Amino acid sequence: METLLRERTAAKLMKKNKNTHLCNSAIALTQLGLMALLLVQTVTDKALGETPAGKANQPNVLFIAVDDLNHWLGHLGRNPQAKTPNIDRLAEMGVSFTSAYCAVPACEPSRLALMGGRRPWTTGAYLNGDRWKTFQKPGEGLAAQFLKAGYYVAGAGKIYHGIGDHHPEEWTDYMNPKGLFANGPGVSKFDGYFEPHDHNLNDEDLTDWHSANYCIERLSKKHDKPFFLACGLYKPHLAFVVPRKYYEDFPLEEIKLPPHLEGDLDDIPEAGKKMNNLDHEKMLQNGTWKLAIQSYLATCAYTDMNIGRLLDALEAGPNKDNTIIVLWSDHGWSLGEKEHWRKFALWEEPTRTALIWAAPGVTAQGKRCNRPVDLMSIYPTLCELAHLPKPEHLDGTSILPLLKNPKTKWSQPAITTHGYQNHAVRLNHWRLIRYRNGSHELYDHREDPYEYTNLATSPKHAKTLARLDALLPKNDAKHQKGGANKTAK
Repeated sequence: METLLRERTAAKLMKKNKNTHLCNSAIALTQLGLMALLLVQTVTDKALGETPAGKANQPNVLFIAVDDLNHWLGHLGRNPQAKTPNIDRLAEMGVSFTSAYCAVPACEPSRLALMGGRRPWTTGAYLNGDRWKTFQKPGEGLAAQFLKAGYYVAGAGKIYHGIGDHHPEEWTDYMNPKGLFANGPGVSKFDGYFEPHDHNLNDEDLTDWHSANYCIERLSKKHDKPFFLACGLYKPHLAFVVPRKYYEDFPLEEIKLPPHLEGDLDDIPEAGKKMNNLDHEKMLQNGTWKLAIQSYLATCAYTDMNIGRLLDALEAGPNKDNTIIVLWSDHGWSLGEKEHWRKFALWEEPTRTALIWAAPGVTAQGKRCNRPVDLMSIYPTLCELAHLPKPEHLDGTSILPLLKNPKTKWSQPAITTHGYQNHAVRLNHWRLIRYRNGSHELYDHREDPYEYTNLATSPKHAKTLARLDALLPKNDAKHQKGGANKTAK
């Protein structure tokens, strides 16, 4: 329709000029130039499979955030015990990134970086407890860009650090979680982790069920505006407790421990050892290692069920053909690898996470991309897909070329930060960690996918270390300890 209107407009102009004998050579040339520009724009729009901002058929967005989900996903094969049929279904709908990394291996600063578009070394927000609202002004966040573009912008669950926490100015509507339980009534933080799971819960006893319901209701309707709909799922975050039926597929006696090496920390610098916690020692003392793995797999299965409900609602509703889906998790999770548990470290397991895109007209089905990327790419990529202006403050790089062709050449590093002046970079098959005191860890994932052997002190790899080190930031913003950074952009 837009193309037809352009052609008719140009034709009317030419006819008017002819009838009034005002069509001199200059005017003719101007008209030809205009028609050429219109033709180029039309061809470009069709080639991209996209619609310019503010026009009909602008894409909807289903934005799924999962808390503490690592890369134990069925289709990735990292842990063959994992059962995630619905996440795997989503992966078959588009492109799944096999080497996706968080900006920060901690909830609050990771979500602030992704949603606000600035890396921690820009803001000075590095840790949980660095209150995100003091670093991100209303109007700067990802949701705000869709609201400015005329979208209906709604959310539920954990998108920022707390369930339901958000800048109200950036959203049309947000679900009130008052009266709901993130973990279910009577559940303690370390149940299913250090302590056995002993609770009779139903699906609807957890907040995630209701967050999914809120989004399902909106996916099932035809809207008079394009929508940006965010569903933040809290599980598999501690406590590792969900209804008992989700444990049935993971009998405790059949649970296998993840690959690990006794004495794995012997060759890493003291700065790395300080990032480790005491959970592993407690697991060994309590004999709950297999229990924790069983419980993590079960909570992931509960999350997978809720993701399946979202996909079913989208597919059954009126919006399936024009809705971009992006699924991400704020960071990874360790379950005993390198004698480490939880997040809060710069190794592979706590930093590697889930990232899946399904964009109609852009992504092919069932593709895998092994190029290392980080989650700072989400904000600029969504802006580009929806033809929204990209704010100048964005630190990330759009991965639209990889969505179109997962095998395209890619030279951008994936960088993760944990604490002031502690960074890791993934580039191709290499991981380099640089700590604040200048010490390093270096791993070759072709030969050493579980990072058993630190190559940082090997003369053979000195050039590789120097090349990777040059990619890391040199001027980090000071840690603001929960307060706003006066130097932030």
